[in-house]
Parts: sequence; structure tokens; C-alpha cells
Amino acid sequence: MVTVELPDGNKIEFESPVSALQVAERISPRLAKSAIAARIDGTVRDLTHVLDEGPHAVVVITDRDEEAAEILRHTAAHVLAQAMVNLFGAGVKYTIGPALTEDFQYGYYYDFDMPSPVGAEDLPKIEAEMRRIAAQKLPIERVELPVDEAIAQMRKLGQDYKVEMIQDLVRTQQVKTVSLYRQGDFIDMCRGPHLPHTGFVKAVALLSAAGAYWRGDERNKMLTRVYGCAFFDDKSLKEHLANIEEAKKRDHRTLGKQLDLFLISDDVGPGLPLWMPKGATLRMQLMNWLQGELIARGYQIVATPHIGRLGLYRTSGHYPYYKESQFPPIEMDGEDAYLIKPMNCPHHITIYKARQHSYRDLPLRLAEFGTVYRFEQSGELNGLTRVRGFTQDDAHIICTQEQLESEIESCVDLVKLVLETLGLTDYRVRLGLRDPNSDKYAGDAEHWALAEQNIRNVVRKLGMSYTEGIGDAVFYGPKIDFVVRDCLGRQWQLGTIQVDYNLPQRFSMEYIGEDNRPHQPVMIHRAPFGSLERFIGILIEHFGGAFPLWLSPVQVAVLPVSEKVSEYADKVYAELKRRGIRVEMDSSPEKIGAKIRRSSMDKIPYMAIVGQNEAAAGAVSLRGRGGVDHGVMPLDAMIAKLLDEISTRSLGQ
Repeated sequence: MVTVELPDGNKIEFESPVSALQVAERISPRLAKSAIAARIDGTVRDLTHVLDEGPHAVVVITDRDEEAAEILRHTAAHVLAQAMVNLFGAGVKYTIGPALTEDFQYGYYYDFDMPSPVGAEDLPKIEAEMRRIAAQKLPIERVELPVDEAIAQMRKLGQDYKVEMIQDLVRTQQVKTVSLYRQGDFIDMCRGPHLPHTGFVKAVALLSAAGAYWRGDERNKMLTRVYGCAFFDDKSLKEHLANIEEAKKRDHRTLGKQLDLFLISDDVGPGLPLWMPKGATLRMQLMNWLQGELIARGYQIVATPHIGRLGLYRTSGHYPYYKESQFPPIEMDGEDAYLIKPMNCPHHITIYKARQHSYRDLPLRLAEFGTVYRFEQSGELNGLTRVRGFTQDDAHIICTQEQLESEIESCVDLVKLVLETLGLTDYRVRLGLRDPNSDKYAGDAEHWALAEQNIRNVVRKLGMSYTEGIGDAVFYGPKIDFVVRDCLGRQWQLGTIQVDYNLPQRFSMEYIGEDNRPHQPVMIHRAPFGSLERFIGILIEHFGGAFPLWLSPVQVAVLPVSEKVSEYADKVYAELKRRGIRVEMDSSPEKIGAKIRRSSMDKIPYMAIVGQNEAAAGAVSLRGRGGVDHGVMPLDAMIAKLLDEISTRSLGQ
């Protein structure tokens, strides 16, 4: 007997093992027709997956579900590989082709070892071949083979890279079987899941071809990487391609230079941004705002150095867990090695341990805008969104077990406040959980299960819909991630909240309880911004550089029509500055039209235009960004309007 529990709590029973598709058919023929996969006991599977005895929680996935995009992209990558073999012959060796779940522009890529060069000029015919394969609606079949048979199959096809990958799985994970997928005459190794047939992969576009080293190692052979995107319908594809063009206009690297916000110099080093005065002002506004919120919520501000003894990070586990992404230790004659800090948490734990704490001291909330450093590969660096030195709006809350869930709830409230204040209201929640089959996690299973239940309890209590990502936890604990969709539909992982039973144990953290005995606290790591650099890069693109008034580095430009009103223009400038408004004066001899165009290009929210009539009346002609005319108003009235807009953190004019 097979019992299936549905999302609404209803249960259905089958006399014998049953496929996920048969479950969908039992629920509704209409659902079965639109089904593409199923989430079975928390894991996404093909529709052909068979459920055997025992109770199973089943959610049928259609093209409207969150998981659908990744399944489509994964399948599209295989259709791309099949098209390459069809067009360029059996000499094509295919390597890896992942779905890019967090990439806006590209939905997937596939790396190929080609018998002859392939470039951008070849993309249209490859794309046409993909559409031809889609039109055939080739069934996609999953086959589980013993390792030896899978290796033999891949060798027969001449796919040396796949043989190497299987051998690596045997060596590192001791696998006994490997899953292959077949569509027509094409066979590829993959863990899946995939769509039922190729007909779903009809709305595709190939966007670029580039070089990429095998396994990302420049010592290996250079391969051809083909990037593409895929959607379930042509309308969505066209909208996406239009958004790509719009995104080019909003590229934070271009706008950062145009608006004089930040600089990345080869003299300093890649991935190490320098903040120009305007960018530093923007950064400071965000920091001051959040710090004010933190102090009001009972946080205490601390500051810690940029380096620490290597032993500190050995104790925490950051070294060696993140060894490959860290700068090498600094060796000192006659002294322990030091590490440029990759995380702030060991430093905050040291502050906590500097004195004994009672249960009456808890929760203790320590916050810092702390700069950390990661050695990202040069090919992965991207403006502000992927850097080597970045500042986290970091905080660590040390609390009792009884206080934990209420503190998590407060952290969720803070993240929501940050996102919603900045107009990032389209977000979803993803729980990052431990993969029980992986050895990358520290701590015991009991603590992990408890921490995962803690975060589930909170999001359920708050009525928040969420998804779970097995294997997405950090090494010391599970997390709540906020995945934000910007104005172009791009998704960004921003705020994070992490629950940690492990570091308190590794550092022997204690507090004295009501029973006058020592107890181990629990720790929460949380960062609403995540990284200031990355967050600002995203904000630049989300707003297209046209920041709301309270954030704008320059809030008002005073534009005198001629030298005749320079004295009054100076007065307007001085009064705005005295009232705390960030103001610039354009006293150039150019005509007013040129001044307006320059201020518009600089995306300054307001222009205070001053002519002889305004000077005589003690007024200004107020013009908003984008050509909005607010008319002539007294200087005091204009200032009152601006201060109200600033104080309420309004998002727009």
C-alpha cells in the first residue's frame, strides 16, 4: 500500500507502487496534462519517479511553480548539447551544463570541447536546431546504471569528460550507480530532474559564446561555453530579451562611473572598490539609517580589526572550511600566522567571552559594519556585486534557547523593514538546510534538526510562504534567505538570518542560568543588507541610478539663470546646506537648458531654478527629475517639502 499526502492535507492510497505522473492523474486529468515534475518528500523528482511503500508527501509541479524554471533550464542545456552534436558531429565532447538559478541574463550554459571553433555567428543555426528538437517532442527517459556500465556507455560515445566526472564521483562520494538521461539518440549523464519531453523547450534564445577552462582551472584546456535562456512561452522570452536590453542601460558599473560613485583600479587590485565622495555619501546614508534602527532595537555597536590569528579561524571552522576562498595566511617571524578576516563572527564571540554573562544579560545583540575579505577568482569578479573586499552589516545575537525564536522573528521584521523601505517588496523566502549526505557541515545531527525546526516555526508563525533548499545551509547552521525580485524581474539573494548551535559549542561559550549553573547559548547571524557593496550595486540597477531623495548623494542642484541672480542663488544654496540638504551649485556660464540637461544626466532629484522673478519674490522654480514641474514656490516652502520627503523616506516624486 502506498499512501500519498497532498498539500491540502488530503490523502490518497494506491494498491501498488505508483509513479508521480499517476499520482497527478488520480488528482486530476487536467493537472496531469500540465504537470512537469513533482516534489516528493521535499525532493524534486521526474514524473517517472516511482513511489514505493510508505507514506509520501507529494506536490505536483507545473510551469507556474518556482521550481519549474530550473527544471526547464536544465532540460534546455541538454537540448543545446544534443543540437551541438547534431550540427558539429560526434567529435563534440560535452562537459557540464548547469541551470543558472541566480543569473538574470543567462538561464543556463553548456561547456564543449569542439573539433572546430564555434562563435557568435553560429548561434542562430544552433538555436534553430534546438527548436527543431523541441518540435519533435522527444520523450526524456532517466536510466540508472551501475558505475561500470555508465563509464562503458560514455566511453562508447567518446565522452571522455563524462568518464572523468563519473570516476570523480566514485572517488569522492563512493557512488555505486549513475543516472543518465536519453532523448532520442542523445545520452548525457545528469542527476536531473528533467521535463517529460523536449517539446517544453520551445521558447529559447542563445545569447553568447565564450571561452572557459575545464573545471575553471587555467591549467586545463580551454572549452567553448554557450550561454542561453529558456521560457515556457514566447511572450515571456520576448519580455526577458527586452529586459536584458534595459538592464544594459542600468548596469551599475556604467552608472557607477557616470555618476562618480565608485572606482575599481588595477593599481589597488581587482575586486577592491574605492568609494568616491558621492558613492561614500550613499553608503553612509544606508549605514546611518540602519545603525539608528539597530540602536533603537537594543543592539550594541562594536568594532573589530581586519585581521586575526589563524588559530581563531581554525576554532571557528572558517579555516579550513572556506580555505579556498580566503587570502593566504600572513606568516610572521617568531609569531603565529595571521589571517585577513573572512568573517566577523569569531571576533564578536571573543568580545562576548571577555566577561562572564548571566541569563539576565541575554539576549546580547552585537552589531558591526565589518569589512571582510574573500579571494574570489578574477573571472568571477563583477563590479560591486562580486568583490574581494566588502562590508557586512553584520550582527550576532547571543541568546537562550527560550529566546531564540522570538529573536529570529525580530530579525525577520528588520529584514522586511529594510527591503520594503527601499521598495524591494517583491521577495520570497528560502530556507537553506543541511544535506545529510554531505560532510561539509559541522556539528551534530540533533542540533541541526533543532535549528531547522526553529526557522520553520518562525516562518510558519508569521504566515510566510517558503521553499526549502537542501544543501544550501552554511557549514555551521541553517538559514532564512530573502530572495528579492527587482524592477526587471531579476532575482537577488539579499537579507539572511542564520541559526547557529555549533560555534557556541566550538568556542565553549557560556552563560550562568537561573539555576546558577553554566549553559550554552545559541547564536543568530544576521545581515539585512548582506554586503553593502553588493546591495548598493543592486540598488543602482534597481533605481537606474535615480535614487530616492533621502539616499541621493546630491539632493538639489541650484541653477541660476544668469550671473545677475548669483547673490540670491548663493543665499538659496547656503540655506539648503544649513538645513542639512545635500546641494550643489551650477554657477557655470552656460545657458539654463544645458544646466538642466547636466543635472538630469546626474540624476539629481530636484533642480532649484533661480531667475530674476524668483529672486525678487524670495522663491525658486522647482523642477523634479524627469521633467516634473512643481512650479514656483517660496524658498521655505520648498525646503519644508524636501525635508518632509526625506524624513518619510519617500521612494519617489
